[in-house]
Amino acid sequence: MQLKNLLPLALGAVASAQTLNLTQLLASQSSLSNLTSLLSGYPSLVSALGSATGITILAPNNAAFSTFLSSTAGKAAASNSGLVEALLTYHVVNGTYPASAFKTTPAFVPTLLTNTTYANVTGGQRVEGLLNGTSVEIFSGLLSESTVVTADLNFTGGVLHIIDTVLTIPESDSATAVAANLTALAGALTTANLVSTVDALSDITIFAPSNAAFAAIGSAVGTLSPAQLTQILTYHVVPGTVGYSSLLSNTTLKTVNGASLTITIENGSIFVNSAKVIVPNVLVANGVVHVIDQVLNPNNTAATPNPTTTTAAFSGASSASGVPFTSGVTQSGTVTTPSPSSVPSSSRSSGAAAGVRVLPTGVVEMGALLGGAVV
Repeated sequence: MQLKNLLPLALGAVASAQTLNLTQLLASQSSLSNLTSLLSGYPSLVSALGSATGITILAPNNAAFSTFLSSTAGKAAASNSGLVEALLTYHVVNGTYPASAFKTTPAFVPTLLTNTTYANVTGGQRVEGLLNGTSVEIFSGLLSESTVVTADLNFTGGVLHIIDTVLTIPESDSATAVAANLTALAGALTTANLVSTVDALSDITIFAPSNAAFAAIGSAVGTLSPAQLTQILTYHVVPGTVGYSSLLSNTTLKTVNGASLTITIENGSIFVNSAKVIVPNVLVANGVVHVIDQVLNPNNTAATPNPTTTTAAFSGASSASGVPFTSGVTQSGTVTTPSPSSVPSSSRSSGAAAGVRVLPTGVVEMGALLGGAVV
C-alpha cells in the first residue's frame, strides 16, 4: 500500500527533473542558435525570462533570423540595442498558451512589450493567434504573418513555440496608414493637423476608410474646412476601447468626435454604421485599425448597412477622378483583401485576419521594425 502511494510521487519527481529550464531548452534546439546568440547580448532579459513563470515564447528559427537580418530593417536594428530588446520582448506572451489554446476565432494575447516608445496599449502590445486548418498562425504589425512550425516545447517557466518569421512591432497610426496604402487617410490627418494627436492616444480603435472610400465621395470632401474635416476624422476613432474583431458585437461606441457609431454583425461581416470592415485587425502601437469601405459621416449616424451603395453616409456625393488628400503622400505598400475562397470559412465568419495580407515594399521594412517610434 505504501509503495502504491509513493509511486505517483516518484514519477512526478522524474517528470519534473526532465523539464528543462529556458537556457537548457534553447541549447537543445539547433534551429534556435541565432536566437540564443542574440539573447546572449541581453543577460538581464535572459535572467528575467529564466525566472519568469506563465509565459509563452514565440521563438523565430534560424531561417527566420537570416531573412530578417539581411533585410533593411534587420541591418538597422544591429546598432540599436533598445529596439532589439523591444523586439525580443514582443516575442514573449504574458500567459501560457499551448497550441491547443488557439482556435479558429482569433485571440489577441498580450506580450511583454510595454515600453511606451513602441506600445501604448494597456497590459502590453498584442499579437493575434488563430488556428488555420492544422496550423497556428501569428499575426503582428502590418498583418505580418508567422506560422508555428514546432509547437509545445515545455520549459520550467511555460511553453515555447518555434515560428518561421520574425514578428513585426506594430507601428504608429500615421505610419501604418502610409505603409498600408491608406494614403487618403494619412493625407487627411495631415491636412487636419491631427497626426500627432491621434498617434499619442492610448487604447483606441480606428475605423480607417480605404482610398476607394475617399474617392467615392470626392465631391463632398473637396470643399471641407479644416474644422469640418476634423469632425469627420475624429468620428472614426473610438478612445479607451481596443475593439479587436472577436470582441465586437451589436453595440454603439462613442467616438473622439463625441457622437456614437453603431456596430452591426451581419452574416459574419462587421459593419460600422453603413460601412463594411474589409480588412480587420491591423495592429498599431496604440490599439487596432479596421479598414472600412466607406467614409463615416458624423451628421448621418443613422446610416445602416446597405450592400447596394457605397455613398450611403454622404447623400448626393459623387466620386472624384483622383484620390483626395494624397498629393505629396508616398504610397509605399498595399492592403489587399482575399477572395472568399482563399480564406477558411471559420475565419470569414469570425472576422479573422487569416488570408488578409499587407504587402509591404522595401520602404516599409524599416518602419515595420521601428514600430511606434515611426511617425
